[in-house]
Amino acid sequence: MTARRPHHRTLLRWALLGVAAVILVIFVQAQQQHGADVSYGRSPADSATIPKNPVPRSGDPTVPSVEEMTALVAASPVVRLPGSIAHWDEQRVREAAGDHPVRILVAPPWLDEDERRRLREVENATIVVSGTDVSGDIYRAVPDDLTGWRAQFATADVTGPLVTLIAALRDVPAPPDHDGLRWREPTGPEVAAVAADLRAKGLHAAPGASLTGVPGKAATTAFPDGALYVALPAQPFGEPLPRFGPALTGLFPGTPIIVMYGNWIEYHGPAADFAEVAGASFYGHFADRISQYDYPQDQVLAVYLNRVTDIRYSGLFDRPLPYQPVDPLRVALPALPWLFAGCVAAFLALSVRSLRRPDGMGIRQGAGAPARLAGLTALAVEMSLLTDARSNPALTRGIVKLQAARAALDEGLPEHHVRSLLNEASDELDDSARTSGLVSYRPDLYLQGRLS
Repeated sequence: MTARRPHHRTLLRWALLGVAAVILVIFVQAQQQHGADVSYGRSPADSATIPKNPVPRSGDPTVPSVEEMTALVAASPVVRLPGSIAHWDEQRVREAAGDHPVRILVAPPWLDEDERRRLREVENATIVVSGTDVSGDIYRAVPDDLTGWRAQFATADVTGPLVTLIAALRDVPAPPDHDGLRWREPTGPEVAAVAADLRAKGLHAAPGASLTGVPGKAATTAFPDGALYVALPAQPFGEPLPRFGPALTGLFPGTPIIVMYGNWIEYHGPAADFAEVAGASFYGHFADRISQYDYPQDQVLAVYLNRVTDIRYSGLFDRPLPYQPVDPLRVALPALPWLFAGCVAAFLALSVRSLRRPDGMGIRQGAGAPARLAGLTALAVEMSLLTDARSNPALTRGIVKLQAARAALDEGLPEHHVRSLLNEASDELDDSARTSGLVSYRPDLYLQGRLS
């Protein structure tokens, strides 16, 4: 037995295998799913959202027992529980119902799950209105355009959903949508009072509005040059709404102006082409939650402003592209599979050439060790393209054992030590093959025709 220094081909072969392993790891990690990224520039908006399960506010009314509500509905076709906010055009609803008996139970917003369950258990109620959410039988009626959402969140008007739901219950076509909102020009004193607050602090919160302040970060990212905010409470049903937007844009030209009527948000000012997209995107996403829980204006406005930021950074409205440094990995990613294939092919070619050498290099009394090492190495390379997260650890351990066996063979270490390392490598590769379900890649089967 003679100890010999590792041949330069051996070092090159294992260097190629190491490079191939590194490339494989980088490529697999780059395939992780992060969701579609369609941003024109990286939006600086934070992740604030409207919670799905808010905590009820202190002092909110609760609903009676199922038996009490059943008795109330039996006694009257329309039952309004304390705290309910929804209203509708009674004439339009009567016309939609016709001769069909309809009993409506109207509940307040901010109910917990147990209270909502009790509402569902009132079997003699044809329709249940919770906040401004309208449901009945297996149906749920929701607005699907800005006109419907505006009526719902500015004045708690549920006429449209009620008429649509009644038509579905009667199995008849729904009548055409009708915008029940009316507008009026604000009076001089009204505009003066709002304008004075806007000049002084950039915010006018009318009595009854729940907005306590402008959300700083969200407002800065949505309108970096500043904006003015007007918050009004939900407007009385059936009365004209003061149209503050046009009047204020005349007083503050070139300045973005946000006007809130309850939880309905309007934008007026420069570059208003995004406003309809922002409104449809925001209410299409969050209308169901707002209708059930009547969130404070602070929370609604913050999430709306984040949505405005996302849309302005989406590239839809000619916003200049923010600079993004080149990502070397993303540029090189298409070439990685080819580099991996090249390294593996070179490794296999050098391994086959090594097997054909007459002296076998290394430990002479271990005549079968080089061949077995080469076969297990080829097996490990093929398996590296087929294993998954569960079987990768065993494969990695097997490759480490093969590297140790190669080093022992090149350094002329005792035969039993080399064979022990090869046996351990074979066991790890067998475990990886069984975990992956790759029966034909179990070492005993794979090497059967190679080492005979």
